Amino acid sequence: MSNPLESRVIELGKHVVRMTTAAGSGHPSSALSLAHIVAALMYEQMRYDPADPWNPASDRLVLSEGHSVPIVYAAYADLGGVVGKSPAAKRALTLDDLKSLRELDSVLDGHPNPAEGFPFFDAATGSLGQGLSVGAGLALGARLSKIDKRIFVIIGDGESREGQIWEALDFIIDHELVNVCPIFNCNGQGQADYVSKQQSADVLVGKLKAFGYDVQDIDGHKMDQIASAVAKVGKGSVPVAIVARTQKGWGVDSLKDKSNHGKPLTAAQVAEAEASLDKVAAELKLPKVCGPAPKPPMPPSANGPAKRDKIAVMPFAEAVAKTGMIEAVAKNKLSTRRAYGAALFALGHADERIVALDGDVSNSTFANVFAKAFPNRFFECKIAEQNMISTAAGLSAAGYIPFASSFAKFLARGYDQFEMAAITRANVKLVGSHAGCSLGADGPSQMSLPDMAYFRAYTTAEDGRGNPALTLFHPADAVAAYRLTEMAANINGLCYVRTHRPDVPLIYPQDAVFKLGGCGKLAEGDSVTIVASGYMTTLALKAVRELEKAGIKCNLFDAYCLPIDAEPVLTAARKANGRILTVEDNFAGGFNAALAEAAARGGDVKVFAMTCPRIPKSGKDGDIVLAALGLGVQNIVARVKELR
Repeated sequence: MSNPLESRVIELGKHVVRMTTAAGSGHPSSALSLAHIVAALMYEQMRYDPADPWNPASDRLVLSEGHSVPIVYAAYADLGGVVGKSPAAKRALTLDDLKSLRELDSVLDGHPNPAEGFPFFDAATGSLGQGLSVGAGLALGARLSKIDKRIFVIIGDGESREGQIWEALDFIIDHELVNVCPIFNCNGQGQADYVSKQQSADVLVGKLKAFGYDVQDIDGHKMDQIASAVAKVGKGSVPVAIVARTQKGWGVDSLKDKSNHGKPLTAAQVAEAEASLDKVAAELKLPKVCGPAPKPPMPPSANGPAKRDKIAVMPFAEAVAKTGMIEAVAKNKLSTRRAYGAALFALGHADERIVALDGDVSNSTFANVFAKAFPNRFFECKIAEQNMISTAAGLSAAGYIPFASSFAKFLARGYDQFEMAAITRANVKLVGSHAGCSLGADGPSQMSLPDMAYFRAYTTAEDGRGNPALTLFHPADAVAAYRLTEMAANINGLCYVRTHRPDVPLIYPQDAVFKLGGCGKLAEGDSVTIVASGYMTTLALKAVRELEKAGIKCNLFDAYCLPIDAEPVLTAARKANGRILTVEDNFAGGFNAALAEAAARGGDVKVFAMTCPRIPKSGKDGDIVLAALGLGVQNIVARVKELR
């Protein structure tokens, strides 16, 4: 006896064909390979309410194979699931809405994207390999909130070549996340050709068993086998992984060939495709669909983490005392990376939503301070930065505020993952330690020099909610690092905090106030206006004091935030000699670019830049390296004299 859902699969397949043809683009063949798996999950197996996709207790589906999304849209519309950017703006999705796939004003984006009004998903996907990490983050959030829920992650077989998939598989085993179920859609085809033998169903079964998974090897078009495999998820002591053998273009003969990836049918071919699906239904003796869609089982009652309007931390002096840094403060020598650890510790006490992730360098980033105080809210990701960033995005979707830290250089491996978090509008805070040329002896393989330009690009874009797509903080001393980390926690959106290894004197009083877009004025004069950031502010201060001895008084600003309100700097420069000198320990494209653009709009101030001019090499300490690059104190002094 056939499962009643099989008849519905036929109709869902027709919707997939029609909607992609109407859009003139999309991936109907990939979507059809998932028809039975998606139907089984969304109609029978997952516990969720289509009328309340924001319910924290709901089972979740992450479509890592994002291009297959039309099949999910079709099922969700059939179920009358609601869409909208908030519960206040929700409405039911209709089958007629499927015709709007990929249109500019549609909630049905070309790939999954909750930020555009499809809250059934938790994260934007489509850049392959990232979904399982997001699922791991959702599972960690469920554990912290004590919610009994399952997370299903659908992964393409070709996609499984991505190394991040295997980072996530390791992480799930490490953290015993038995409620996460990766489902490998093994249809045997990639985009240009068949998948490698290494991504075949047989080989994937062996790999997953070697990784420690309870592997369910099934026919992905058999409802009973899907149900039996899914029933095991969360029941045993090890995670379940499902290897589903499927057919690309299932049910539509004209879509089965390997040359059809990402190619919708023409309008003239739609009737033929529908007839092909009807033929399958007749062969299987399936009855016609009648009546409304069956309702999926409801989730248990549960709440996510409690929200607060404002997160306020303990005073700086109290935090450094409690974290063993008071002696360093007394000696007036404390690095921004250590102050970040104190701030994270204080935030952990202030709000249970604060969680931390690190990539095996927590004793260098000082995230270990948080780990010791809140071990259940700290997640060691080991040397797998891509997985760490996507896992943080999953934790954000679960209602937590994740701080993910590593060396700034190593975070560059996760720029793609960061971009997907930006598309999601995730509330993730990246913290890059050991940044810039001041790292010194470890050399350029450990420095991060283009990060300011990369992240600054996001500060120039709007996130669709009236905010910058990212806020960048670059503290110059421990007080700034402490307060700017607190500020990052209070921003609902992406942040990047850039910290340094060297100990530096305190520049700001412990009760100093910082503001978004602001910069601190540290000296005043009528000559060149110097704008420094991060570690370079310490060197610029030394240069200003030396220049004062020569009778040259300069304005000095510490630029600690992007986007920056440039007007105070420009006003000061206009009152002086109309020249700004930016001093940075990174490649061009950071504060120098921001100020140059602002000055160009006014036309009455000139901006000159001192940035890292070439790929550096190691030296015994950071100041030696900086001097060799023309960025030392004496270089600043000389450049100011040239610009007088």
